[in-house]
Amino acid sequence: MAKKLAIIASKGTLDGAYPPFLLASTAVALGFEVKIFFTFYGLQLLNKELNLKVSPLGNPAMPMPVPVPSIVQVIPGLEWFATWMMKRKLKQKGVASVEQLRDICVETGVDLIACQMTVDLFDFNEDDFIDGISSGGAATYLEFAGDADVSLYI
Repeated sequence: MAKKLAIIASKGTLDGAYPPFLLASTAVALGFEVKIFFTFYGLQLLNKELNLKVSPLGNPAMPMPVPVPSIVQVIPGLEWFATWMMKRKLKQKGVASVEQLRDICVETGVDLIACQMTVDLFDFNEDDFIDGISSGGAATYLEFAGDADVSLYI
């Protein structure tokens, strides 16, 4: 019987997108059965068109080329700059894109579950999302997570 990995993806930022897709794609390659439950802002990661950003505001661990005091992080344009820096660093290091990791998850059978309550709450349309996902509520996630070997909240 395969090990099971249950993940809750709750962040819709560029830096928040990597952990669920990276862990899921690695786990499925190791023979795990994997389900990711996308809720609240994490649901953004299932959109066909991704426009993910990195915010330095409230992210004191973010490495910057020069120290940036918290008060400066509210300056317009700094989010754009932080996002540009992160995308540049990922490309320089040869890290797969979020879209590539997401595609790998779909192709390898990771169950990507859109939280139905969040879909309804934010008036999403099924056409907004990539193909190959399912939907369900908290009970759908908990039924699987209750038997999972590893459960993660990201």
